[in-house]
Amino acid sequence: MIKKILHGFVAIIVLFLIVAAMQPEDYRVERSLTIAASPTALFDQVNDHKKFQKWNPWDKMDPESKTTYSGADSGVGAVASWKGEKVGEGSSTITESKPGELVRQRMDWKKPMEGVSTVDFTFKPEGDKTVVTWAMYGKNGFMGKAFSLFMSTEKMCGPEFEKGLADLAKVVVAPAPSNP
Repeated sequence: MIKKILHGFVAIIVLFLIVAAMQPEDYRVERSLTIAASPTALFDQVNDHKKFQKWNPWDKMDPESKTTYSGADSGVGAVASWKGEKVGEGSSTITESKPGELVRQRMDWKKPMEGVSTVDFTFKPEGDKTVVTWAMYGKNGFMGKAFSLFMSTEKMCGPEFEKGLADLAKVVVAPAPSNP
């Protein structure tokens, strides 16, 4: 009887390992929003990690998290590192910056799971508005594939990207404070 239970347990583990190994290696999460602002105004918000904090959905999720900045003030070489109970630990480094077109970041995740992702913000003019696209993509190792059986990157990040883009729109199109 114990042998049958052990064989069944081993079979379940082997099946889990096979199913995890067969998960897609590549992942991509992407959201877009058309915002009534110029590509330059939007680029300025994304190209500076300190400005990103105004509309960062993860900062709102974990207001006790701590963010530190190093490297350049903005653009290529600017680094934001975070550590929090809900948001884990990691850093974001701007690796490419094309005014009004693209901000590319390397995301280094440390906790709860180690990994590397690329994040792109692109800006495409559409009349007097701009389509802003926030995309994150990368490769899953075996642990990432196994994790994806229980937690979807799409479900974890997609709604947060939507919130962030909506808040970006509010920040950029907000009326300037009046001087008394």
